[in-house]
Amino acid sequence: QVQLVESGGGLVQTGGSLRLSCTATGGIFSINRMSWYRQAPGKQRELVALITSGGSANYADSVKGRFTISTDNAKNTVALEMNSLKPEDTAVYYCRVDGVEYGLLVPAFSSWGRGTQVTVSP
Repeated sequence: QVQLVESGGGLVQTGGSLRLSCTATGGIFSINRMSWYRQAPGKQRELVALITSGGSANYADSVKGRFTISTDNAKNTVALEMNSLKPEDTAVYYCRVDGVEYGLLVPAFSSWGRGTQVTVSP
């Protein structure tokens, strides 16, 4: 199956920046969409940003203007540049990839990363 490896989480103070990255590996596949979600304790997981294979990006209103999602198609990687971080951005951030894996009876898939912790101190 397709597996995702995330990196870049950590501790930063208010106003700081972090760059998250996620790489998809395993199998032969085509990616239709890559996205970032986040989940804070006691809250529902929410979509932060997404980008399609055509390069169209969408952002949650809470991060618009501060976060930027981008891809490196040759490396099957998606990144999330996070600037002007706020304490309310504190959460576990998850990478998600939607695509088609070849050689399967049901080729469409959605794969989730294990998550990376982002903590923004006041």
